[in-house]
Amino acid sequence: MPKTLYTILAIVFCSFTYGQNTFNLKGKVIDEVTKLPIESATVYLSSAKDSTVIDYTITDKFGKFDFKLKKIDKQVYLKVSFVTYDEYKIPLENVSADKDFGTLALKVAINNLDEVIIKKETPPIRIKKDTLEFNASSFKVRPDANVETLLKQLPGVEIDVDGKITVNGKEVNQILVNGKPFFDKDGKIALQNLPSDIINKVQVSDTKTKKEEQTGAAASANTASINLTIDENKNKGFFGKFMGGQGSDKRYESSTLVNYFKNNRKISLLASSNNINATGFSMDEVFDNMGGGRNRSVWIGDNGSFGINGRSFGGNKGITQSNLVGLNYSDEWFKDAETSLSYFYSGANSKNTNRTSLTNFLPSGNFSTNSNSNTNEDRYVHNVTSLFEFKIDSLTTISLEPNFIKSNNKNRNVASQSSFDAANALLNESSSNNFYENNNDSFNNTLSFTKSFKRKGKSLSFVFDNENSNTKEDEIVRSTTIFYQGADPDDVRNQTNNSKNISSNYRAELEFYQPITDSLQVKFGVEYKMDRNRDRRNSFDFDATNETYSIANDELSNVFNSLERTITPNTGLAYNSKKMNFNLNVGTTLINFDNDSEYLNVKTSLEKEFVLPYINTYASYRFSKSKNLWINYNYSYTLPTARQILPVEDLANPLNTIIGNPNLDLNQNHGIYFSYRDFDYATRSGYGVYTGGNFYDNQIVSSTTFDANRKRTTSYENVSGTYNSWFGLYWNKSIKKDGHKYRFELRANNNFGLSKGFTDGELFSAKTFTFNPRVNFTYEYGELLTINPSYNYSYNKTNFSNYVIESASNFIHRLNIQVTSFWPKNWTFGNDFGYTYNSNIASGFKKDFYLWNTSLSYSFYQKKLMAKVKVYDMLNQNQNATRSITATSIRDEENVVLRRYVMFSLTYKLEKFAGKEKKSGGMMWF
Repeated sequence: MPKTLYTILAIVFCSFTYGQNTFNLKGKVIDEVTKLPIESATVYLSSAKDSTVIDYTITDKFGKFDFKLKKIDKQVYLKVSFVTYDEYKIPLENVSADKDFGTLALKVAINNLDEVIIKKETPPIRIKKDTLEFNASSFKVRPDANVETLLKQLPGVEIDVDGKITVNGKEVNQILVNGKPFFDKDGKIALQNLPSDIINKVQVSDTKTKKEEQTGAAASANTASINLTIDENKNKGFFGKFMGGQGSDKRYESSTLVNYFKNNRKISLLASSNNINATGFSMDEVFDNMGGGRNRSVWIGDNGSFGINGRSFGGNKGITQSNLVGLNYSDEWFKDAETSLSYFYSGANSKNTNRTSLTNFLPSGNFSTNSNSNTNEDRYVHNVTSLFEFKIDSLTTISLEPNFIKSNNKNRNVASQSSFDAANALLNESSSNNFYENNNDSFNNTLSFTKSFKRKGKSLSFVFDNENSNTKEDEIVRSTTIFYQGADPDDVRNQTNNSKNISSNYRAELEFYQPITDSLQVKFGVEYKMDRNRDRRNSFDFDATNETYSIANDELSNVFNSLERTITPNTGLAYNSKKMNFNLNVGTTLINFDNDSEYLNVKTSLEKEFVLPYINTYASYRFSKSKNLWINYNYSYTLPTARQILPVEDLANPLNTIIGNPNLDLNQNHGIYFSYRDFDYATRSGYGVYTGGNFYDNQIVSSTTFDANRKRTTSYENVSGTYNSWFGLYWNKSIKKDGHKYRFELRANNNFGLSKGFTDGELFSAKTFTFNPRVNFTYEYGELLTINPSYNYSYNKTNFSNYVIESASNFIHRLNIQVTSFWPKNWTFGNDFGYTYNSNIASGFKKDFYLWNTSLSYSFYQKKLMAKVKVYDMLNQNQNATRSITATSIRDEENVVLRRYVMFSLTYKLEKFAGKEKKSGGMMWF
């Protein structure tokens, strides 16, 4: 770690000293009449040739501005803009020396109603307090571009190949439309579906909680938020897309997306159905719905899986047929009363065949387990999310965020497995044919009340959260487990298990901020939490006489209850200035933890009390508009579960008996995070470093012993001195010359960890190291050709102490290249080719494979119709063989994946604004 810290400090120091080849442009902006300085005026440089924005800044409270620029060998304009003033413009032949413009006096704009009003130029960039605002019309995009394409043109905004968005190096975690979620706050649907030409402004600010928004407090998160405002002329309209496709091997896809906007009222409907492991409404015109990390309309995993509102589907584990319906509604019912509602229904059927080889490391000798399974799973989820916000007056706000989820999951699993020792002697084998059904109903809500006072920085806030869930599980178990060593009897089961879990969690927080100066505040607060959990399981064996599951099995039936009550009085300081934000909260956490169980007519109770420190602090410093330093520290804890802490046997798994440890202590860890980033707007290039980790004073780990049949008995112990940490860096650079655009990106993520555990009663430790560099290059030739090769390398190694083996390692190569041609006119031809190699995997599992996807589309009828043919897995080689290394085992696994198919589809696009259908022929990218 010391070398890592020295590297970080060296990079930061170098960034401070860098700049000997830059030039300073400075000056002062005042009101022509009053001679008073104008604060927050936008000062920017634009190209004289095409008005492209080169760099920008804003004036400080003294009206001063200061640019630090590299040499510019072309004619540019220095422009000054501020609301209610005429624009000020100075031509410059180049920028090759320092220059002081002295005092620049702005004239108040005078509009005479009797005369023709000349509309002045809107500046491309404005900074309003803590919000960076881009004027969308100042940035050129293709007429058929979507919002994501627009964002890529904005200075400081970057979207990498995984779809992650950063602004000036800060990650974006929230995207809103007119201040409200568009289906979900991650905003991916909005980026892919809204046409860029309806957007008026793109507003970027630090992500704030509801409490921070309403009180005007500085953001505590190290993330950014984007708000898209819709042009008034385009805020009344209807647009949508309808698509259907039929393919080989009975593959199909279909989707519908309809949007209706009328001022504050916005209604959007989406629906899809397909059996190609996809959301069905990817709006990538080239590689839509073909996985491989290319489909980013909602959320996409590395294996091509996708998710909506926390629910995942598809991926390389089986074949999924999915159906989805979503409705989004937002409106202002009356003045100062805003609402947003979203409903999602998602259903899926997945079928998979799995083959696994597992090697377990033991001091008494290794053993291996080979297993096979077939699963058929049906699941659906209804999800309603909402937001209601009421402004009682200019200083008082109440917001309510109720969310409802109802889900069902049915799973049929047929499996078999065999375990062998190092001499290949059979230890045990089992077979099962199980059915499982889970029903969950949950409700969570956040109620926020904030009261600001006339004095800046003085506020009172109250937040109440609740999360209530009711989960019922019904399981039919038909299994046979045979033991070949020792005297253990065979385990034969034909039974039902009925489980019910009721969870109720409540949290209330009261905070009061009192300003000492304009920049310094003192905070007083108290937080109260109550978490109650009840877990009951009833088991019944099959009665062959009356052919019902009616014989109570007391050994598998149990009840566990837990209740946590926590109160945390705390105080703190907050310092916020133009360059620095600092926040410190300290206090004491008092915990009362009650647990009880009932098993075999025996009641067991255990009560514990804890007194812990409460520490949470963060600080950020802005060296300039592009350079930012962030650091935070917090002390946190997690309590064990009732099953972990109560000395009660759980015999549910015939190969693993679990019993709790009443002497178990809680998890306690120190969390640290540090980041530094720098982004140059003029060159659209930058770099960043980050590091952090969790360091445990105390951690709960499992302790497992094995008998001669390798049947396990698992309990829990505490260890100390463990940690998991990470270090990463990234660098990117863009070069634009004439019609050519080049983008280079380098990333490296490293993880270091120390874990401890017990195997057969012996303490071992494992040091893990992961190294994951990535190289990405993009070349664009105008609007005709895009070439995007990338390479990713993953290396994992674990070194053991006091263990049966010394180390284990493997590495993976991933090479990919995308080539997209937009020539000739109306034609789009794309190819996505990838190669994956796994260095170390068990015999019988293929180490490498190729995946080649291709598509060809043609737009016609004023680009309202698009015909398309695509081929997934052209070489028919797609596979899913993975290796995972843990502290106690190596697991090799293979699942069924989607293989080659051909798909023909037709898409129709409709766009009307203000009652008139668009005649420009511009195609929207949905």
